[in-house]
Amino acid sequence: MAVLGRQIEASPHSVELRLRKAAVNLELGQWDYAAAEFGIVLEKEPQNLAALFYRAYANTQLRRYELALDDYHAFIRIAPVNIEARLGLAHTYEKLGRLTEAMDQLNYTVELFPDSAIAYAARAALEKERKIYAAALYDWEQAVRLAPNNADFRLSLVDVLLLMGKRSEARVALDGMVRNGTPRGLLREWYDKCGS
Repeated sequence: MAVLGRQIEASPHSVELRLRKAAVNLELGQWDYAAAEFGIVLEKEPQNLAALFYRAYANTQLRRYELALDDYHAFIRIAPVNIEARLGLAHTYEKLGRLTEAMDQLNYTVELFPDSAIAYAARAALEKERKIYAAALYDWEQAVRLAPNNADFRLSLVDVLLLMGKRSEARVALDGMVRNGTPRGLLREWYDKCGS
């Protein structure tokens, strides 16, 4: 960090150096410093996508959700087909309690990226939180179909099945995980929830 600081002192207008310093700040969890560095970059290059995206991320970490929204919206105006920015925007709406807007954004993200397991998983997580279990079940099934080796997605599917009272289906899903190599002992708690 000291080396970067000296380099910036020597070249204070270098966007590349500012971005590198901000990246180090992010890695160290220094959200305020990162947001400030990205702000300096954006003063020079208002359409710098990396600075917009990561400043939004830093502001989310700082719970400055309205500022994060501004950056995500600016990013999406420039690059409308970007899954990370779309998911970040949805997450920020969710943090603000604007669940309808979050769901609208996730629906649009699934439309844009119908082959993305992560898009389905993000929507399923919000649907589960809102107790829309049938929709969450569908989305977890899609996520598992697209990423069959993702154990977290499979367990989330089991969780929704259990919330819906579908214990036998949950057990079948667990048995599938065991067949795919997950040690049964790691799933004991889940099997217990199935009543076996």
